[in-house]
Amino acid sequence: MIDYKKELNDEQYKVITDGDGPCLVLAGAGSGKTRTLVYRLLYLLEQGVDPGRILLVTFTNRAASEMMNRVEVLYGQKPRGLWGGTFHGVGNRILRKYGRHIGIESNFTILDSEDSQTLIKSCLKSVSVPQDKYFPKAKLVSKIISLSANLAKPINTVIYDRFPQIDREHVAYIERISEVYQEKKKKANALDYDDLLSQWNRLLIESKTTRDALAKKFTYILVDEYQDTNHIQGEVINHLAGSDQNVLVVGDDSQSIYSFRGADVNNILTFPKVYKNSKTFKLETNYRSTPEILKLANLSIEHNENKFEKKLKTNKKSSLKPALASLDDNRDQANFICKRIIELEESGIEAKDMAILFRAHYQSLEIEMELNKQTIPYTLRGGLRFFEQAHIKDVVAYLKIVHNLHDELAWLRILQMQPGIGGANAEKIYQMVSIFQTLPEILNSGLDSSLGARVSAGWRGIVPILARLASADSDDVANLVRLLIDSSYQDYLRGTFENYKDRLDDLEQLEVFARDYKTLDKILADIALAEGFKGADVTSEKPREGVVLSTIHQAKGLEWKVVFVVGLVDGQFPGAQVFDRPQDVEEERRLFYVATTRAEDQLFLTYPIYNSRSGNTNTISQFIRELPEDVYDDWHIQKYASDDDEVRYVDEDEDSISDQFWQRIKKHNK
Repeated sequence: MIDYKKELNDEQYKVITDGDGPCLVLAGAGSGKTRTLVYRLLYLLEQGVDPGRILLVTFTNRAASEMMNRVEVLYGQKPRGLWGGTFHGVGNRILRKYGRHIGIESNFTILDSEDSQTLIKSCLKSVSVPQDKYFPKAKLVSKIISLSANLAKPINTVIYDRFPQIDREHVAYIERISEVYQEKKKKANALDYDDLLSQWNRLLIESKTTRDALAKKFTYILVDEYQDTNHIQGEVINHLAGSDQNVLVVGDDSQSIYSFRGADVNNILTFPKVYKNSKTFKLETNYRSTPEILKLANLSIEHNENKFEKKLKTNKKSSLKPALASLDDNRDQANFICKRIIELEESGIEAKDMAILFRAHYQSLEIEMELNKQTIPYTLRGGLRFFEQAHIKDVVAYLKIVHNLHDELAWLRILQMQPGIGGANAEKIYQMVSIFQTLPEILNSGLDSSLGARVSAGWRGIVPILARLASADSDDVANLVRLLIDSSYQDYLRGTFENYKDRLDDLEQLEVFARDYKTLDKILADIALAEGFKGADVTSEKPREGVVLSTIHQAKGLEWKVVFVVGLVDGQFPGAQVFDRPQDVEEERRLFYVATTRAEDQLFLTYPIYNSRSGNTNTISQFIRELPEDVYDDWHIQKYASDDDEVRYVDEDEDSISDQFWQRIKKHNK
């Protein structure tokens, strides 16, 4: 028997022992959410509840596996018959068993994302879509269809709301592709991942017999990360609740940050209205962060109107206030952060215990380059490094051709982006262009006359871009990037990527970055070094583990001793696109809340004063402006170069920021 009083705090204990009926558990950041769910499950088992009557749903296989392993260790054996897993995993099991009631055979095939895109490519041919470079590629069409399913909204609504780059005359074609896609899946007895949810929900709606049987079977339902459920997942849980309504959902409305994936914060916000007699528990004891960090986070999230009231507290001792540092520009911000990292390492904090968090990927460019320059190893969590991304490599490939006309890999890359040109034809064209010495010679060679119709059309798609590059100064690197941004390559971006605007922002930042380079060969050399940097410390037998770079979305659920949150200016964080939509501003504020609560001991908030892209002065983020000034140390930083040309930082009174930093560390250590 487990001594729950000993193992849990009072807030958690109440959930464990009084969790019958509909229950909403508001689990603040770092408050032991997983622990609470595990012990609630153990408590039910000790009370004699049949494991087969319990349903535990999570969002990731990793979360499900972690919970089940902890239950098995504490319980002493694996609870046989327990229904535990992801929403999609449970949906698969139920549809295998009951799907025949809505015409789904039990031996259906599950399409993964690659299978789904292959089938959609087939649908594109069936529908005879317009043969122009503006029509969305299969991957983007697949994303639209997926969002339509998860949001339970029509295709045209999803496109108008989320994909404004798509031409309106293409909407009807995409709607028809979706219809053909559904028909082909049905004929093949196949379901994609989204069907595992939508068809599960349809089963519960259309088959009362199945709904009643499952509602009776699952006496207790436990749901993890409820703030991240989408509309369909919320409906599924409501259908399964039955008359007992023993539904316990755990989540934090203040950490609902995935609306772009279809998550609906209203599921958790309206829980007390949907379940009239529900109980609400609050887990407000944070085991992660210092009181100073939590004070800043609490005061920030208070500005959201649509939320549950809660206030994080901690038993950790008082420590350093978060530091707000203003730097001249993005390069200075990067330089400053690297200096802090080095000093933190000297103070005994390992690099792996530090993270640099940003709202959008383009904000990492100067930071990645400075980390490389300072030979500070780093890991980019959940994504590719800036110069490893497809759209950046595309633009760099064009620059490489300008610099070296015989760069075969660069030619093969840009050629295969064109419709009608595959690998073999790209090789053929490269052999034809490689005999020339200049771009104008290639453009005037009449090369397309010796190609087939489709290949020739693809080649003609590149010619205007190459012509613009050929007529430009090859060492005006920023202008070359600008020419590529303003070319038909942007149309390729628009039709290929769901996050078209984010990728365009990356390219805009690349243009700004290129302004500091006087020659094309220098920037290409630096990019090559950035791509090849693996973070090895050559002075040590064992490589240093690196600083973590991450978008805030990828950082949710994680924690580090030291966290830097960068780019805190209006237009970057929050993004410019949200100011006309109050609900989007609230989600951005939740994102800021998530970022700050990743820090255990030290939090640095940084922003560039000067906007290198527009030439204007930045406005500090409203998320900082709305905070009282006593919750952070305000570092008004200036820089100067010493005799050895090393950049140093001072405050307004010309005291060394480095000295101030060490004073903070010494004070903390005492």
